[in-house]
Amino acid sequence: MGETVVVHAREEPPPSWDAAVFLAGPTPRSPEVASWRPAAVAELTARWRGGGRLVVFVPEHRHDRYDDYTGQVDWEERCLHLADEVLFYVPRDLATMPAFTTNVEWGMWHDSGRAVFGAPPEAPRNAYLLHYARKGGVPTATDVPGVVAAALGRIGEGATRAGGEREVPLLVWRTAEFQDWYAARRAAGDTLLAARVLWRENVHTGLRVTLRVAAEDRVKRDELVVLRPDVAAVVLYRPGPTLDETAVVLVGEARGPAATPDGRVHEPPGGSGAGEPLADALAELAEETGLTLAPERLRPVGDRQVDAGLTAHRAHVFAAEVTEDELALLRAAGPRGVAADGEVTRAEVTTFGELCRGRTVDWAALGMVARALGAAGDGRKASTSCE
Repeated sequence: MGETVVVHAREEPPPSWDAAVFLAGPTPRSPEVASWRPAAVAELTARWRGGGRLVVFVPEHRHDRYDDYTGQVDWEERCLHLADEVLFYVPRDLATMPAFTTNVEWGMWHDSGRAVFGAPPEAPRNAYLLHYARKGGVPTATDVPGVVAAALGRIGEGATRAGGEREVPLLVWRTAEFQDWYAARRAAGDTLLAARVLWRENVHTGLRVTLRVAAEDRVKRDELVVLRPDVAAVVLYRPGPTLDETAVVLVGEARGPAATPDGRVHEPPGGSGAGEPLADALAELAEETGLTLAPERLRPVGDRQVDAGLTAHRAHVFAAEVTEDELALLRAAGPRGVAADGEVTRAEVTTFGELCRGRTVDWAALGMVARALGAAGDGRKASTSCE
């Protein structure tokens, strides 16, 4: 059986834990008004089934003193970011607990992926908060036991974290993207000193980290790390008389970040999936080009980070030589992709020389193609167009 540790306002959090919950909501300012938080702490303690430590942040002073407004605000901001779940309970009473500050906190955290929301049905002026809870898929309840159950349901058994690891919430800690990046940093001997989730959008997470870099014996502060799933890509090619004349198949797609002359991204077919890289590569190839290949036709080229100065994900690159008939089918293919997701791709047959001379492919895509053609064992030297 695990333990529950309650951390009151302006108290220092413990050095490690398996789960952390912040109790957000209105605080009584009069001794005649009972706080809802003791009942929430009791429910959390009774329902916690993890084998480790559950920390509960209670933004009420242990001895009912509120003598440092700035210190209180700073403590709350720090501990809100430390929490795996921000449990909102809003028994609003306009005379005794108007919850004005709670409205601001809800606006800051309702779309964080870490919020749960509860309020008694009779509490006034909560319709706007409930609207955004439902719109964002935030779990809701009408009483303290219900909102506690929602928070602990997402936490499960938690995960042990210490030091700077405590600042990585479970919804990020549990992802393969974070664990792959963190494993690489630990293998290099580095230590995570601090972290802050800046944003999350679909499968992307922006994380600000501070690291002790072992190889340089110094602290590197406030580095941005973008986490996203790895991608698998396939370089399709048909050897030509020269390397420059070797045919290469790309897919073109209009995407917001593209700053190319035509406003489109041009890259080998590929993307992210839930399977192994080879299976994902085959699935993405079929989805984006319509070409279905047997697994044995794909030759692994290798995997590398795509943009080590910004994103932590890697590209797993494969190569496959195609036939003239397959090239003809790709040239004639119409739009592909998943239109419902805004994805419309078109196969493009070009040559390695044209890729080098033009400015439509980025360095990552050009590197994938160059490495794949080199791995094909051609041995021919490109013209000066790609030097």
